[in-house]
Amino acid sequence: MLDRRHLIGALAGLSLALPVTAFAQAYPQKPITLIVPYAPGGATDIIGRVVAEELSNGLGQRVVVENRAGAGGSVGAQAAARATPDGYTLMLGALTSHSINMSFQAKPGFDLKKDFVPVGLAGNVGLALVVHPSVQAKTVPELVALIKANPSDFSYASSGQGSPQHLSGELFNLKAGTKMPVVPYRGSGPAMTDMVGGQVKIMFDTIPAVLQHVKAGSLRAIATTGREASPFMPETPTAISQGLDGFEVSSWFGLLATTGTPQPVLDKLNAELNKALQSTKVREALALQGVDPKPSTPSEASKLIESEITKWAELIKASGIKPE
Repeated sequence: MLDRRHLIGALAGLSLALPVTAFAQAYPQKPITLIVPYAPGGATDIIGRVVAEELSNGLGQRVVVENRAGAGGSVGAQAAARATPDGYTLMLGALTSHSINMSFQAKPGFDLKKDFVPVGLAGNVGLALVVHPSVQAKTVPELVALIKANPSDFSYASSGQGSPQHLSGELFNLKAGTKMPVVPYRGSGPAMTDMVGGQVKIMFDTIPAVLQHVKAGSLRAIATTGREASPFMPETPTAISQGLDGFEVSSWFGLLATTGTPQPVLDKLNAELNKALQSTKVREALALQGVDPKPSTPSEASKLIESEITKWAELIKASGIKPE
């Protein structure tokens, strides 16, 4: 039997727990803002809008996309990190890019591990290594040998400083023992134009960005960069399967909430996110963007984020690259 002191303590604990439980049960009672830290029209924005629409249906409240572009995604991440932790402001994070920014940018203005808790993964977009048809190599070993034999003839195009595409080239240099310089562009479009024209001859880019050019014969796909063959380019072998051990790059996306968001709210959001990712409508819409849906637990998402931060921090330190 509880004495008076223990009874008061138990009642106090119950009074603190009840509001959280009641809040979670009632959540959401108003529209939710989903920050997309990139401009409208890009892959992250489209993924965010597809997920937002399906979450709206499942949660019974509108999930409104708010684009907060700038600094390679860091402006939007800063805004989401400072939001009230009540589940009414979320972020569709470009987890690979944010992980890179943690080490590449001098002051990213957010900490992916401390400022956010993962709701769950949304999916990933694979990348491919492509070359101009004039390059006399059809496999990774042939390409590495060609670059080493003619180092002054080869550089690689990058769609942006500090992007996964840029870091893919640096990871290739590290793993293959090559020293290709990067040719930076402001976006994938201008880089792809010069690739097709033969001004640069090697590039890493997302599979959706290169696929039409590969099918048309204006570029040749040498490898995909995932751990397993891509469902969008199944005939192209991975770089790992061609002997480039440890070469794995995917552009990951996930739903994040501000640290301190009540666990029952996170659990509810995770259940609705995974339900959305399993719907035929969402899977078809994401497939158009080259996204492979990856339902997950928050713990699995947390481990993925941790591994991405560690991998890119080690690469940036080893390669010595810095923002220009």
